[in-house]
Amino acid sequence: MITPLYIIPARGGSKGIPGKNIKPLCGRPLIAYSIDAAKACASDERHIILSTDDNAIADTARSLGLKVDYMRPAALATDQSGTREAILDAMDWADKAGIKYDCVVLLQPTSPMRVADDIKGALALYNDNIDMVVSVTEAASNPYYNCFETDSENGFLHISKGDGKLTRRQDAPPAWEYNGAVYVINPNSVRRCGLGEFTRRLPYVMPKDRSIDIDTATDWIVAETLMTKTN
Repeated sequence: MITPLYIIPARGGSKGIPGKNIKPLCGRPLIAYSIDAAKACASDERHIILSTDDNAIADTARSLGLKVDYMRPAALATDQSGTREAILDAMDWADKAGIKYDCVVLLQPTSPMRVADDIKGALALYNDNIDMVVSVTEAASNPYYNCFETDSENGFLHISKGDGKLTRRQDAPPAWEYNGAVYVINPNSVRRCGLGEFTRRLPYVMPKDRSIDIDTATDWIVAETLMTKTN
């Protein structure tokens, strides 16, 4: 049986939506939805780590019933800081605390529509011979059908992949995009290289209506509207 280490990355200092991680969404702090999903999957809450540099975020998580013993170093919480470095620091802390795990599950707070079954579904696809299982949804643009590039010589548009002769989107090979909801990561792989360098990645497909990744004020409105209608 796989034992995951759940990491919820929630640094302070969001510029697009100030205070985003603890801003109320449908009456609850945004981060609450990821904490709930992690708790619904974790057999031991010691395996849930909030990675934040912000005391207000940490206090909010505590008020939601999550024990917060770890704080992310400020040097790993700047606009230039990478996700991999934050993951490695949380893993190092867990190792020193004697917390045993087989994989890392990264749950970004900006995916409030993700449910526990999405995490469990991604975990079911994981094995230690791959680098990562990552949640995806159908891409808005398909490189065989309606995604174009410009020719470097004349600036003309040409189809990104294929011969450009497809007349129906459904005839094109499926194309996927990360939706930011679930990353099941091999600890050895992330210690070796960055997530973008992984070559052994498996997709866990999620529907569009659970794939909202809140980055802008418009995203927030869309998420709130969808959640209001489904609750």
